[in-house]
Amino acid sequence: MTFYISPLIRITLSLLYISLMAPLPFLATYTHAEVPAWLLWIGIGLGFVALQGGLSQRVIVDDRRVQVNYPIWVPKFLVKSWVLSWSDVKELKMRTTGQGGLVYYFINGDGEGFLLPMRVAGFNRLVQLVQQYTAIDTTDIYPLSQPWMYFALLVLTGFLLLTDTWTIWTAITL
Repeated sequence: MTFYISPLIRITLSLLYISLMAPLPFLATYTHAEVPAWLLWIGIGLGFVALQGGLSQRVIVDDRRVQVNYPIWVPKFLVKSWVLSWSDVKELKMRTTGQGGLVYYFINGDGEGFLLPMRVAGFNRLVQLVQQYTAIDTTDIYPLSQPWMYFALLVLTGFLLLTDTWTIWTAITL
């Protein structure tokens, strides 16, 4: 079974990136900045491709292993793929994030940690498979962010895009 990053998360983060970056070349032109607009467009384009690479994560689960990988076009230095055999999973260890959230790591026999992907569509099914294949109790494991948080961010990003449209229009027409 293959799990992908939730479409809500992909769309929200992609639109947020666009809303934050798109006005910059127009403002650079309007303010006569030292950095030319074409160079900003190239940087923004490369950044968008890198973002899409990060958001193209796949979690593949079968009866022998769990693996996290990315499409072939994503450079290996940008992302970390891994494979872990179910028989090597000794525990799921909870850790807090810098923002106070909870993440979980698969811990193998050598004590290495492998981050449990928490932003995938079908996370509850993924957790059920973890419990099925490892016999580790996963009843208290929940996604890092609830869908309503990304929906709220999507709505706010929509407002930001409206502001961007006005900003770009103003920069072009003056």
